[in-house]
Amino acid sequence: MADRLTQLQDAVNSLADQFCNAIGVLQQCGPPASFSNIQTAINKDQPANPTEEYAQLFAALIARTAKDIDVLIDSLPSEESTAALQAASLYKLEEENHEAATCLEDVVYRGDLLLEKIQSALADIAQSQLKTRSGIHSQSLSDS
Repeated sequence: MADRLTQLQDAVNSLADQFCNAIGVLQQCGPPASFSNIQTAINKDQPANPTEEYAQLFAALIARTAKDIDVLIDSLPSEESTAALQAASLYKLEEENHEAATCLEDVVYRGDLLLEKIQSALADIAQSQLKTRSGIHSQSLSDS
C-alpha cells in the first residue's frame, strides 16, 4: 500500500485527468456558439448530445475526488507533530510491542506444555488400546 503522500499525489493526478476529460467531452458535445451573428450549419442537423448527463457525471466525479483529497490532507500529520513527539510515540509503540511479544511468548509456552500433555495422553490411550487388543487376540487364540 502506498503512503499518504503518494495517495494524495495520485488523487490530484486523477482530479487533473477528470478536469481534462470533462473539458474535452464538453467541447466535443457542446452546442456551437455564434460569433458576431455568424452561424455555422455544421451541427444543426445532428441530434442533441446528452451534455447535461456528462456535466452531472463529471461534476460528481470531480466532487468525489475533491472529497478524497480533503480526507487525505486531513490524515497527514500536523505541523505541531515535532520529531520529539514522533520519537515519543514510537517509543510508546515499541514498549507496547515488547509487552505483546512477552504475552505471546507466554501463551506459546503454555500451548507447548498443553500439547505435550495431550500427546502423552494420546500415547497412553494408544498403548491401552494395543494392550487390550493384544489381550483379546491372545485370549481368542487360546480359546481355539
